[in-house]
Amino acid sequence: MTKTFCVYMMTNRSRVVLYTGITNSLVRRVWEHQNGDIEGFTKKYRVNRLVYYENFDDPRHAFHARKRSKAGGAPRKMRWWKRRIRSGRIYRRCFFSI
Repeated sequence: MTKTFCVYMMTNRSRVVLYTGITNSLVRRVWEHQNGDIEGFTKKYRVNRLVYYENFDDPRHAFHARKRSKAGGAPRKMRWWKRRIRSGRIYRRCFFSI
């Protein structure tokens, strides 16, 4: 059985924070964020709304995508995210738009 790795982005209620993470269990990880089980940045800023995810079969590809998405701060991260959606290489998987 092969594992799937997800690069995901989450935000908070006011949508001023954009957090990028990687996990091999997206459902578990989102649940942890929503219940405040993770100490640190995401708990402090109440990051609990999933806005994007992308699956990878190879963990190296997932880590590379996460690293690219995080480089340059929040404005660049938003541009990266929107480009990925517009490029047609992935499907938009959002519960709401940012």
